[in-house]
Amino acid sequence: MPDMSASVSLAVTHLVPLAKEVDENKVTPGVLGFIVFAVMALAVWGLMKSMNKHMGKVDFTESPGTEARAAGQEGDASGRVGPQKG
Repeated sequence: MPDMSASVSLAVTHLVPLAKEVDENKVTPGVLGFIVFAVMALAVWGLMKSMNKHMGKVDFTESPGTEARAAGQEGDASGRVGPQKG
């Protein structure tokens, strides 16, 4: 994997001249802060879109065979199922 610190320092050195134009006594997030926020917003948007697509594929109705299988397996209150008899 390439060294990420070298690429980050290179990106910051290109953005430093932009920061020199701003008043030295004022602290602002600047262009880099906006870029980071925009990338994070796009990532969240993509994840939400993917989640909606996957949730659309989920079938929330229970099939009739599930109840029969659950009734055939007896377990105690903790939810553990013992060995099958037979």
